Amino acid sequence: MRAIMLREPGDPEKLEWAEVPDPVAGPGEVLVEVAASAVNRADLLQRQGHYPPPPGASDILGLECSGTIVEVGDGVEGWQAGDHVCALLAGGGYAQKVAVPAGQLLPVPGGMELATAAALPEVACTVWSNVVMHARLAEGETLLVHGGAGGIGTHAIQVGKALGATVAVTAGSDERVQRCRQLGADIAINYREQDFVEVLKAETGGADVILDNMGAKYLGRNVDALTTGGRLVVIGMQGGTKGELHLGKLIAKRASVTATTLRSRPAEEKARIVADVRERLWPWVEQGTVKPVIDREIPLSQAGDAHRALEAGGVFGKILLTA
Repeated sequence: MRAIMLREPGDPEKLEWAEVPDPVAGPGEVLVEVAASAVNRADLLQRQGHYPPPPGASDILGLECSGTIVEVGDGVEGWQAGDHVCALLAGGGYAQKVAVPAGQLLPVPGGMELATAAALPEVACTVWSNVVMHARLAEGETLLVHGGAGGIGTHAIQVGKALGATVAVTAGSDERVQRCRQLGADIAINYREQDFVEVLKAETGGADVILDNMGAKYLGRNVDALTTGGRLVVIGMQGGTKGELHLGKLIAKRASVTATTLRSRPAEEKARIVADVRERLWPWVEQGTVKPVIDREIPLSQAGDAHRALEAGGVFGKILLTA
């Protein structure tokens, strides 16, 4: 088969479309013929040498895919060859075939094109595990999502609205702010022109849950934006890795700060997340309440172009890599 290989860390030119050995479905796994994968910022970090795959994972990039099961390993129940699926991966998605633990499979939602479903697993599992399973966002609360125009952000807007929350987002231009509003955001803040803390306090009194991809740069202001009992969940470090935390403010608000990652979690934990996504989120996807947001499709063999596009900015939602 062919896959995108990274011979050494560096710029997108280091990504090479090359012949590699076919993966094999081990016990508890299935082999998927890939229809599409999708680009995540973690892929860019891995390409740059800053985010190595966890032990035992494929060193091929790609944290999600959609496709057709072509082989079922020993001990797998509930799936068979020919099933259309999408999958959460620890790596290996930028390839024509990938071996996937059966617990990380989701059925392609009815009526959805097979390739389109590749835009869902990573954002769905990230948003659901953090906003719902961990932070327990409830109806009537306020959710603040940083990076509202990205893959995570566009999905989180829809999930927050489906849960009955008031959804606020930050984005980097008036155009992106407007598109977030069209997707359902109640409050959309151009962070280049407005202070999100001031806007939130004026509009809702603060945020009950904050989903943050910035890390250190926003740490203090995020704590300022929390309500009493608020929950800040940090899932990215685009704004740095070290920040100062004012414990007095956190204690006074009886608030919490959690930092999480999805990729390195044990397979059993990922399977629990995927099962909850399938049971509770997937019906909204089937109904069209929550939809994948796709900016563009690029052939998998040209993954370097997709990386350049994401790095340049201006992408709204996800970039698909079609096999």
